[in-house]
Amino acid sequence: VQLQAYGGGLVQPGDSLRLSCKASERTIVPYVMGWFRQAPGKEREFVATISRAGTVRDYADFVKGRFTISRENAKNTVHLQMNNLKAEDTAVYYCAAKQGVTGRTIKSIDRYDIWGRGTQVTVSS
Repeated sequence: VQLQAYGGGLVQPGDSLRLSCKASERTIVPYVMGWFRQAPGKEREFVATISRAGTVRDYADFVKGRFTISRENAKNTVHLQMNNLKAEDTAVYYCAAKQGVTGRTIKSIDRYDIWGRGTQVTVSS
């Protein structure tokens, strides 16, 4: 499966953005999906993950209550709804996939073996 993230842009603090990650060549049904981000000069970090059927979701503490991960398996797409964006959310956002067990999520970046090209999110006034 190949992944492509899109939907990034330049927004002001407090604004919202919806990122999407479209998979091609194969269905995402067998895959646990995740979103990660990398800010300039920093390591890539976990943001959110969702189980194969979308029944279980986990988030990094710094996005809880602001970001929501979802998936549309029929469209081979995963979304990241980002609300109340802050300057510190500025980063390149990546989606990733890993074949996983039903009902489980994956937070560890090292376990993902399929990565998409990122999309830039800039939050600035």
